[in-house]
Amino acid sequence: MLSPTASAGTPRTGNARDPWSPQEAGLFLLRTGIGIVFLRHGVPKFLGTPEHGARETWEMLGGAMGAFGIHFAPVFWGFLSAFAEAAGGLALVLGVLVRPFAALMLVNMLVATAFHAGQHHGWAQISHPLSLAIVFLCLLLAGGGRLAAGRALPGLRGKWHQ
Repeated sequence: MLSPTASAGTPRTGNARDPWSPQEAGLFLLRTGIGIVFLRHGVPKFLGTPEHGARETWEMLGGAMGAFGIHFAPVFWGFLSAFAEAAGGLALVLGVLVRPFAALMLVNMLVATAFHAGQHHGWAQISHPLSLAIVFLCLLLAGGGRLAAGRALPGLRGKWHQ
């Protein structure tokens, strides 16, 4: 991506203050790509499916908290998981409240990792949520970047959670 003032033959320097730097473009693609994936993955969990209503879906998801010895209120925990994925995906795509939702999604992926490890599932099932936890940790640290919509909203501009 080139900024409006850069010519096609000018290499990008990666200036941290340049919203069109390769680093910012990479953060934008990571944030929006993962956001789209989690929207697609999380909305059916949040709304329920034709086979399972929302409450039944949430109860199944909330059962993963058993990996930590927490067996009460599975519907509540499942709702939080589905909300984190669906709303978190949307927040990442828009670049709004990136750090709080990255934190929620990080916890969600750590629970999924612990669940799969506790069930003695293979590395393929354990490594997927673990890899995503690493992505969300990076987004928690980096924030939404200079190409995030939250930077343009007066109440959010310049705040830690962007």
